[in-house]
Amino acid sequence: MNIGPTLIKESFAEAFRMRFVRLIITAHDQYWLESAVRAATGCATSVIACDVEAGLERWLRPDQTVDGRPGASILMFGFSSDSLGESVVRRVGQCVLTCPTTAVFDGMPTAEERVPLGKYLRFFGDGYQKSKLVGEKRFWRIPVMDGEFLVEETTGIAKGIAGGNIIMQCVSPEVALNAARRVVESLAGHPNVIVPFPGGVVRSGSKVGSKYKGIRASTNQAYCPSLAGLVTSELHPDANCAYEIVIDGAEESDIASAMAKATRAAAGEGILVIEAGNYGGKLGKFHFPLYQVLADHPA
Repeated sequence: MNIGPTLIKESFAEAFRMRFVRLIITAHDQYWLESAVRAATGCATSVIACDVEAGLERWLRPDQTVDGRPGASILMFGFSSDSLGESVVRRVGQCVLTCPTTAVFDGMPTAEERVPLGKYLRFFGDGYQKSKLVGEKRFWRIPVMDGEFLVEETTGIAKGIAGGNIIMQCVSPEVALNAARRVVESLAGHPNVIVPFPGGVVRSGSKVGSKYKGIRASTNQAYCPSLAGLVTSELHPDANCAYEIVIDGAEESDIASAMAKATRAAAGEGILVIEAGNYGGKLGKFHFPLYQVLADHPA
């Protein structure tokens, strides 16, 4: 299969069951909102070594938020409800509570499973915190040095999926970078998905295990241009750069539609091959065949 000059290789992405939360952060203006989002989603690229995988889902207009201020919806993914809940409290407490003018609201109010948020963070108020019940929702008002930090008592948690992906093989790093930006921009605001790596792009695609004892993952040498000719390579003979886009999402359909959109956005002059990466189908419960994804989600 080809999209324009780009070969679409018959392959599949392998993804994993995870839990996720959606937090709505608001702030006085876009500057402080972006500051909070960057901090809260920092060091959150892969659960190989991070406590969560996190990223921006979409920006929200003031008329789309509870308090009528600029907002952002962020998603955080983790292996279990307990570990994810602990990470959410820690990240909100260290990265959002500390950021001027922010407030945090639950982005999944109908979720049956819930984890504590303000219920734990309120203790920072040292007895001066106040609770407020609005309908069936409880909020906590924590005194801080610019007024009060408002946060919901709990946040919903749901089943999600992490590890959808495409891999682009390109004639040069410059072409690859331009393609990567096209992909990330095409997914901006795509509902229910995030691309958790820096700028949405992975330069260090990995394989399971290593020659070194105790290392869980190591470089995927088959896609390293500097090793072509030295190892068994999966690269096109003319490829001098490969980038991976990893996609986490709420449902299978969310990841599939995002993979289709990403593939079409990436294809073009100088993009030699696009494929999906996997671990032989033995680790992840969810498989996303690239041909099927494109067929099910036409442009």
